Amino acid sequence: MTTLLLARHGLTHLTGPVLAGWTPDVHLSEAGQAQAEALATRLASLELDAIVSSPLERCQETAQAIAGRRDGQVAEVLTDDRFGECRYGDWTGRPLGELAKDPLWQVVQTHPSAVTFPGGESLPAVQHRAVSAVREWNERLGPEAVYLVCSHGDVIKAIVADAMGLHLDQFQRIAADPASLTAIRYTPLRPFVLRLNDLGGDVAGLRPPEGSEHEDGGENFTGSDAAVGGGAGTT
Repeated sequence: MTTLLLARHGLTHLTGPVLAGWTPDVHLSEAGQAQAEALATRLASLELDAIVSSPLERCQETAQAIAGRRDGQVAEVLTDDRFGECRYGDWTGRPLGELAKDPLWQVVQTHPSAVTFPGGESLPAVQHRAVSAVREWNERLGPEAVYLVCSHGDVIKAIVADAMGLHLDQFQRIAADPASLTAIRYTPLRPFVLRLNDLGGDVAGLRPPEGSEHEDGGENFTGSDAAVGGGAGTT
């Protein structure tokens, strides 16, 4: 039961008014640095088996803040380009208010699976590379692992949509705020979304208890890895 923690980077001076994309040298703002430190403090007590980041500076800085609070645990930040932001092509660096007047904007909002950004990447391609990366890291780190990936809003939403079995056209219904935490547990049968856009919850329960793996591949005696009745009990 590999547990993936998805952290969105903290605020930058472009977050909100401008589509930053792969614009170089976009760093955390003062507010973003504070958000990253707050997230690092929340996660300090949680043992992580790896910290992986998008190559973009705002994610690297957020991940480094988390790595700096490891108290002797894993502190290296690994980089995987597949968790990088969507390549928005000609839209990169343009104000969102201006882009909202483009006819393609409505397609992005209502039918994102059909979108290829001019001179850039398609949203299905973004989801494919990000989910493929998750699957490979899950396999690499193993079923007992809890690891963190620092990425971007659209990338996180695409991973969550896949985990929830949602068509990509529904991914705009998912929120991933700056410095938020989303947690997904991958079992042999299906993923479970444990947290979504969490901005302050306790993280103590995100590592499964010892002995929670079963010899039959992670299923319980009922043949299901889901709680009966959808409960959240610990027994």
